[in-house]
Amino acid sequence: MLCYSIAMDPKIVVCSILLIAALGIAGCTEQQAHVDELKIGVVASMTGAASTTGKDIWQSAALAADEINAEGGVFVRDLGTQIPVRVILGDDESTREGGQKAVSRLITEEKVDILVGGFSSAVVSAHQSIATEHGVPYIVTGASSPIITHRTDVDTTNIFHHCPTTDDYGMQTTLFASDVIRPAINQKFGFSEERPLRLALVYQDSPYGKGVQEAVMRTIESENLPVIVVADETFRMGETDFRTVLTSVKAAKPDVIYPAAFLNEQIPMVTQARRDVGLNAIFLAVECNDDPDYYSGIGKFGEYSIIETRFSPYTVPKGEIQDSIEKFITDFDTMWSGFPGMMGASTYEGVYIAAKAVEDAGTLDKAKVRDALDALEMPEIIEYMKGGTIAFTPDFRETQFRLYMEQLRWNETENGLRPVIVWPDDLAQDDFVLPDWFSPGES
Repeated sequence: MLCYSIAMDPKIVVCSILLIAALGIAGCTEQQAHVDELKIGVVASMTGAASTTGKDIWQSAALAADEINAEGGVFVRDLGTQIPVRVILGDDESTREGGQKAVSRLITEEKVDILVGGFSSAVVSAHQSIATEHGVPYIVTGASSPIITHRTDVDTTNIFHHCPTTDDYGMQTTLFASDVIRPAINQKFGFSEERPLRLALVYQDSPYGKGVQEAVMRTIESENLPVIVVADETFRMGETDFRTVLTSVKAAKPDVIYPAAFLNEQIPMVTQARRDVGLNAIFLAVECNDDPDYYSGIGKFGEYSIIETRFSPYTVPKGEIQDSIEKFITDFDTMWSGFPGMMGASTYEGVYIAAKAVEDAGTLDKAKVRDALDALEMPEIIEYMKGGTIAFTPDFRETQFRLYMEQLRWNETENGLRPVIVWPDDLAQDDFVLPDWFSPGES
């Protein structure tokens, strides 16, 4: 329905008033001003240190919008019709200032109904209050620090976290290292079964990096794990030369190195560790690195390393949504001539979550859409969820994922690294393997 005003003769004005009264329309509301589409702002790092991941986020959001529109769009009960989805890009430039600028533009100029995306925890934590101040619901699909919804210095009631937090995957990765990697080392080298795992932490100086470090330390203590942290090192976001810090790590004699790093940081870190520093330890990787560019960028230097994940471009865990995952990968390749990454997968789901919330609310009213997100329950889409359902927890509005561990192996047919799921047992495709080149820290 169009809203307009006309300067015309009184008879036409009277007719117009009568028509409006007959239709039960009191005036032109903000919702009616743009009922022709559902505007979803996509916050993505298209430039700067996280640009590779940002491209994946944007392309996956665009694919989701196309699919929804191909099915007729989103039905809005109050309007009595279906409307198309339009995704609008906001480049956060991988910086706090860039994120604030992008989110302000999406809200005040583009007049978006809802936001999805966001990658760096530091960047999102700097701009999330802008969304709340304007009452715009924000489905964060990338920033993994729990501070995004746990913080008390700003209002977070409009923020919904569709991403495992550093608490979640920091704990699972530490348990895997203790329960799987440690016994494999002790058995292969004839060490005592009680020998503790020697773990080195190398983490980004950001809420994300600190969150991983704290989760590891908390898990070791709370679970009384036989794990010793032999190195605790930080680096600046966007760093590319890690040789000095890696030399220090090597002197600590670790068995396993756990970086909290972005793709553009972890690739040079692992490459320099193996090629330049001679650090023959097992590297772990946070899920944001499960991306085609990581596999090609790290090459053989990444062989036998571990990635914690919930979606992979190159392997599909068996289960009820296996066909949906395979279709997403195929459709993404058809649209963009390449493979999606994990951050793209969660943002793809974020667009579907936004559409479902609007349909459940029956309106574009932002407060009612926020309430619909609070109460949302929908089947898992392309990432396995606990209980098979996407729903936000009542305390901190976080969804709950089923995480798994992959080991990267060189595939001669593909002439590249490919992942093999090695944990948990019900999803595992093979056992964890210690490579011949591995050197334990010390006995």
